[in-house]
Amino acid sequence: MKILIVDDEKDVEMLFRQKFRKEVRNGELELVFAFSGAEAINILEESDPPKVVYVFSDINMPGMTGLELLDKVKKRFPQINVSMISAYGDSENFNKAINSGAKEFFTKPIDFDSLKKEIKELLN
Repeated sequence: MKILIVDDEKDVEMLFRQKFRKEVRNGELELVFAFSGAEAINILEESDPPKVVYVFSDINMPGMTGLELLDKVKKRFPQINVSMISAYGDSENFNKAINSGAKEFFTKPIDFDSLKKEIKELLN
């Protein structure tokens, strides 16, 4: 299962690779990273249909925000599940994300146990 993580903070890649080391080594997951919304769209468009089945995106990013990315992904690739990540657990962003089709809403620091549970449900 290929997962795309979108965040303008580059250190997020190391954190996700560390937290999902076992799943990647076992061949259960493939992690792909984009550091902007535009880069994420390019990755999704690389194959038709996209090989990515799940997108985790930060909300607050320069250029295209995570909510704008969510809108584009849901319109063009409705089969892809998208979860949002925000440093701020404010209800406005939560409501916008869920109403726009986000599967889940996580706040930073990310609860990786909940995230792994979410991914396992998708694998089954």
